[in-house]
Parts: sequence; C-alpha cells; structure tokens
Amino acid sequence: MTAISTTGLNKHYGKLHVLRGLDLTVARGECVILLGANGCGKSTLMRCLNGLTPFEQGEIIMLGEPLSRLSGGELRALRQKVGVVFQQFNLVQNLSVFQNVLFGALGRERLGLLSTLSSLASETLRERAMVSLERVGLGHKAEARCRELSGGQQQRVAIARTLMQDAEIIIADEPIASLDPRAGREILDLLLDVVIERGMTVLCTLHQLELAKQYGDRIVGMKAGRIVLDTPRTTASCDEMRALYQGDTRVDQTAAPSSHGAFAAT
Repeated sequence: MTAISTTGLNKHYGKLHVLRGLDLTVARGECVILLGANGCGKSTLMRCLNGLTPFEQGEIIMLGEPLSRLSGGELRALRQKVGVVFQQFNLVQNLSVFQNVLFGALGRERLGLLSTLSSLASETLRERAMVSLERVGLGHKAEARCRELSGGQQQRVAIARTLMQDAEIIIADEPIASLDPRAGREILDLLLDVVIERGMTVLCTLHQLELAKQYGDRIVGMKAGRIVLDTPRTTASCDEMRALYQGDTRVDQTAAPSSHGAFAAT
C-alpha cells in the first residue's frame, strides 16, 4: 500500500517556481532518503506534504486522503497521523522533557491542550509518555527542562513526542544537521529502529551521502525543483548522488514555466 503519493506537484513563491511537476510515491513501511542542495525545494516539498504550505497544481495523497479535497478539520485529523522531526527540534525549552512528550497527544485528545498538561493528564497518557521516553533512553531525564539537554538528547525528545503522537508517517527534515557525527548516527539508528518496530513510513532529508546509502531503503534526489534521481540504495552510485550538488541546483538559478494551477490544498 502507498503512504505518500504526489502527482504533478507544483508550488510557486511569487514568480519563483519552486516545485516543478513532482511525482513521488512512498510505500507504507518504507524509509526514503531525500537528497539535494540547499534551495532545491526539499523543505518546501516537506511542508506541502504535512499540509503547512499550500500547492497550486497536482495532487498529494497521504494515507489514501487527497489533500486538495480535505476540509480544514479533515486536514487537521490527517496531520495527527503525520509526525514531524525538525532540524531545530521545535521543543518548548522552558518546559520539562515529560511535558514536551505529552504534547505529542495533542489533537488525539478531545479535551485538547488541558488534557496534555502534566498536572491534568490522565494516568494512561502519563504512562504512555514515560514509555515513549524510556524507548528513546531518556526516562531518567523526564523532569529536566529541555534547555538543559544536549542537541542529541533534544532530538530524542522530539522522536519520543512523535511516538506519543502514534503517527503513521514521520517526516524528518534534516534531523541531524545540528548534531555532531556520532550523535547524528545515534539519532538515525534510533529513528530507524522505532519505525521498524511500529511499521512507520519515513521520508527524511539528509546531506550526508554515506548515511543516505546506509539508512535508506530508497534514495530520491532533487535538483532545481525537480526529482532527478529515484533508485534503491543498493544501486545508487556515489557519482549520481554527488551530481545533485553540482551545477545549477537551486530553484532560483534556473528558469521554469510560470503558469499557476487552479487550486490550493488548504
């Protein structure tokens, strides 16, 4: 079955054509590594996939749901099934590790924010939060403030929050860009382990070519707003991957048709 599908996806920022007819399919349970130079459109694609940025033409289907046809409430319900791991962690630094993980249940609890405050959360939610923290090796840091943790530990908290969310898809946008090489490998090891355990689907952007070959089931490469490489990791060559970072790689370096489509996924 398919977890993520894009067909003819186009996105503009003003006159700048950022995504240029992207076709991409990710199977359920698959780990796809997305490569490409800064400015090639990777982050815009990720934001379109999780519904944070509208697109003008084409279609995105997530877990069988076409984004362009969803109401606001339906889109919010779909987002509950899509966890996002950011480069900068996106944690509330002054709150405890435990509280940040509890926030992963937002959207799935009828009482909303109040039901995820540590002082008001149900025993079931509190137990789930601790199980998630233990899984990422941070049960002993539950009461620490996030600002007191290292970068690698903060990214573990972000992964625990995604586990608490009970997501079916993880979109990881350069999750190890702010980490040293050792911590980065540890985070990728952890991420791969938990997604295999839970049968999750992962789309992860990286710049480290050797790690892409090691961790991805498939490697997809973008250049100037287009997908120019899509291959199993076993057949991806180093020359092909290095070529993604050579020549005109950015969307603002190459001309593209400026016509806009008829709808936006909002």
